[in-house]
Amino acid sequence: MGLDEEGTHARVQRQKRDLIEPTIAEHHGRLVKHTGDGFLVMFDSPVEAVRCAIVIQQSMVGRNASLPRDQWILYRLGVHLGDVIIEPEDIYGDGVNIAARLEGIANPGDVFISGGVYEQIKNKLVCGYQSLGDRQVKNITDPVTVYRVLPDPAAVVQARKTHLPIGTLAALGLGAIIGTAGWYWFAQERPAIVRAPAPAIETPKQAPSPQQAAAPARPQVIPDPAPRPAEVPRAAPAAPPAPVTAPVAPAAPVAPAAPVTAPVVPAAPVVPVMISLAGGTFAMGSNDDPSEKPVRRVTVKPFAISKFPVTMREWKACVAAKACTYSPAADANDDAPVTNVSWNDAQQFVAWLSQVTQKTFRLPSEAEWEYAARGGTATKFWWGDQLQAGMANCKGCGEPYNTTQPQKVGSFTPNPFGLHDMGGAVNQWVSDCWHKTYAGAPVDGSSWLDGDCSSRVIRSGSWRNNPDYVRAASRDHYDTNVRYPTHGFRVAQSP
Repeated sequence: MGLDEEGTHARVQRQKRDLIEPTIAEHHGRLVKHTGDGFLVMFDSPVEAVRCAIVIQQSMVGRNASLPRDQWILYRLGVHLGDVIIEPEDIYGDGVNIAARLEGIANPGDVFISGGVYEQIKNKLVCGYQSLGDRQVKNITDPVTVYRVLPDPAAVVQARKTHLPIGTLAALGLGAIIGTAGWYWFAQERPAIVRAPAPAIETPKQAPSPQQAAAPARPQVIPDPAPRPAEVPRAAPAAPPAPVTAPVAPAAPVAPAAPVTAPVVPAAPVVPVMISLAGGTFAMGSNDDPSEKPVRRVTVKPFAISKFPVTMREWKACVAAKACTYSPAADANDDAPVTNVSWNDAQQFVAWLSQVTQKTFRLPSEAEWEYAARGGTATKFWWGDQLQAGMANCKGCGEPYNTTQPQKVGSFTPNPFGLHDMGGAVNQWVSDCWHKTYAGAPVDGSSWLDGDCSSRVIRSGSWRNNPDYVRAASRDHYDTNVRYPTHGFRVAQSP
């Protein structure tokens, strides 16, 4: 705020509108109130509360990655499970107070949860937990058992080796719900990875009360320094447990399922339609965002890429073969793109598809994806520099539009290469590890496989994003082991 009061306020409001409020709604939370630059939310499920927190924090990491350090906005999140008093426009009680206290003692970028939340979620999310022991917090008589959430399984090992004071421990931040607010100027030296600060969460009670989870949070600011290709023919939570009286060792994270090693062939494998591309040289990147710079010439070798994102029907075949562990809702539209899949889930699918077809499938590289998305053009969108209705499935791209799910594949005009939904519909995983810019990136179209490989690149934007995310050069990233409702993928093949 001290550097740019109006700009910072505008960014916080935009984050509330575009990220925080939609994410709360997706995880079935109730936004109780805003508290200045924070907010308080309650949930029926502590699992959904922590999932919501993870999504908010990891999304903030992506947003901060392309900004100078002195423009970072961070959140602290606290999550508690307990009874509350519900009134029409507010909630009260020790449950809210403990959530707020957890948020208050969290480091910027961290999610702190109480022992009650930990007992409910410890075997249900792909993440680790670091016990911080029993902490005495203001205006609460009994000590509160506190855990730090570590979304990256590798972070558990690192946390066990760390001997710094608790106040300076670095952890991958999971978001919860935001409660009390206040700008935090983060001037001291920090570890290399700092995640967005979070709000505090706690659970409310309805009269007579099922328990729910509510959270307060507060943001923090950190200062610092070709011809058209040929188409290939188609082949309600339980009551909180008694408080833990002794520190609990960090729980081992739930490891992502390993790719299938023995072929399992369903009766009728469903193979995506593939489009063969001749390859070529193009200008990759843009000057619209720091993460898309520098623009450089990249030469892509011939390859094939699926005409559509992988569909629910194709994904369900993998689930039926017991090769893919994530099972979508039974009534999901078979012709819609599969959603809510992690990068690790996508790896399971390509391993299975390769086995059942005896052909090698993979995720496209980031360069291959952008080359295919541009379709031989050099404009902001493949159809030009201005938005046009009916070209992409995104928020603000025109009809048809459904707020709850993407349209079925093929609903929108294909690009000049005959590919559908190369922008909008679903975020699409690619093989590359995340880098904040293209400095040092390969120019031969290959995957960039050093850097932060716990986080992989996603492209395309989704039906819930605004048109800026649909640009051919737009890029983002996400942790490989976390599922998110707008994430899908498409497959590629080398000749």
